[in-house]
Amino acid sequence: MRILLSVGLSGLMAAPSLAADMEISIEIPKLDVAEYHKPYVAVWLEGPDKKVAANLAVWYDVANPKQEGDKWLKDLRQWWRRAGRELKVPADGLTSATRAPGSHTIKFDNASSALKDLASGQYELIVEAAREVGGREVLRIPLQWPPKDGTSLNAKGEHELGTVAVNVKP
Repeated sequence: MRILLSVGLSGLMAAPSLAADMEISIEIPKLDVAEYHKPYVAVWLEGPDKKVAANLAVWYDVANPKQEGDKWLKDLRQWWRRAGRELKVPADGLTSATRAPGSHTIKFDNASSALKDLASGQYELIVEAAREVGGREVLRIPLQWPPKDGTSLNAKGEHELGTVAVNVKP
């Protein structure tokens, strides 16, 4: 039994590790406007073919008693056209309530359902925000998955989004 255990462990140690972590920080700016509504936000990874490789988060009015929050998801135009119209919401582990102004962090590892089947390659992290009686904004951050080295990347929005930062590490 010791021999089998030893062989099993050495086999595990020799296998390449594809473990990786991704941390995304999204800043929702405080806007000085007469009628403020928290933005709906969609976060996803897109491959070079412009198809959605992984939905990571959708923040919307999930608590609306008549599910009226669902009908405004189409204001997240790019996400809606690429993935949203086929998605049944709410989706466990993906959808959650809108966020107040401030910085919000979401974390993933390669074992999380969103990334576990993600093929190696070049992707874009896309964050789209839309606000009732407000504007719409999309930020794109190119990244490699799984990362070869630890990488920190960011993009800065102009009105509906502040800084979006993504940290990936092997």
